[in-house]
Amino acid sequence: MERGNHSLSQFILVGFTTDPVMQLVLFGIFLGVYSVTMVGNATLIVLICNDSRLHTPMYFFIGNLAFLDLWYSSVYTPKIIVTCISEDKSISFAGCVAQFLFSAGLAYSECFLLAAMAYDRYVAISKPLLYSQTMSIKLCAVLVAASYLGGFTNSTLITKTTFSLKFCGDNIVDDFFCDLPPLVKLACGEKDGYQAALFFILSSNVFAPTLFILATYLFIIIIISKIRSTQGRLKAFSTCSSHLTSVTLYYGSILYIYARPRSSYSLDRDKIISIFYTVVFPMLNPMIYSLRNKDVKEALYKLFN
Repeated sequence: MERGNHSLSQFILVGFTTDPVMQLVLFGIFLGVYSVTMVGNATLIVLICNDSRLHTPMYFFIGNLAFLDLWYSSVYTPKIIVTCISEDKSISFAGCVAQFLFSAGLAYSECFLLAAMAYDRYVAISKPLLYSQTMSIKLCAVLVAASYLGGFTNSTLITKTTFSLKFCGDNIVDDFFCDLPPLVKLACGEKDGYQAALFFILSSNVFAPTLFILATYLFIIIIISKIRSTQGRLKAFSTCSSHLTSVTLYYGSILYIYARPRSSYSLDRDKIISIFYTVVFPMLNPMIYSLRNKDVKEALYKLFN
C-alpha cells in the first residue's frame, strides 16, 4: 500500500494518561478484561462444539460471534497492555495499517453477523416448525462467510483510502489505537473524496445492517403481538432479548463514534466510547448469551461435572 506521506515511518499512540501510577492501574484493568474475554468466549465455543443440544442454527451464530470477539479483542488489547507499561508508545506505519485493516474488517463483519442473527430470530419466531429446515447448515455457513467477506472487502477499501491521505508531518495519534477520527485529524489537503468513501462504507456496513435489523424486529413485534397468551409472548420475546441487547450496545457505540459530523468529534470523549466496543463488548457477549440461557448453563454444568 502506498503511503500518503513517504517520510512517515511510525505513529505515536498517546493512550489515556502519562501518569505512571494510572498506567499501572490501567494495565491491571485491561489485563483482567482481556483474560475474562479470552476465557469467556473460548468456553462458549467449547460448549457449543461439545454439547449436542447446542448444535442448532442459533448457537452456530453465537459460536461464530464468540470466535470473532476473540480475534477482535486481540487486535486491540495486547497493544494497549504493552503501551501501559512501556515507555515506547510507537507503532510502525505497517503495524498501524494492519491494526486498522483487521479492526475495521472485524467490526464490519460483526455488523453483518448481527444482522444475520436478526434474520435467524425472525425465522425462529415466524416459522417455528420449519426453523431447522429453513435455517439449514448450508445457509448458516453462507451467511457467516458472507459476513466476513463483506466486512474485509469494505475494510480493505477504507484502509487503502485512509492511508492514501497526506499526513502533515505530525505522527501523534491521540488515541489508544489507529482509528478513523484521530488519523483523519492528522491528515491535511483534499478530503472530499475520502469523505465520500467513508459515507459509502458507513452506509453499506453500518446503516444498511441497522435498517435491516430494525425492519426485522418490526416484523417480529408484529408476529409477537398476534400471540394470544401472555406467556407465549414472553417466551417469544425471550428468544430475542440477548441478541437485541448485543445489537443495542454494539451499534449504539459505533453509530455514536462514526455517524456524527466531523466537527462534533471530541477525541478525549470518544476514547471512552471506543473502549466499550473494542475491549468491553467482546467480554460482555458471552455473559449476555449465557447468563439467562438455560441450555448454555446446563451445558456448562455438564462440562464441569
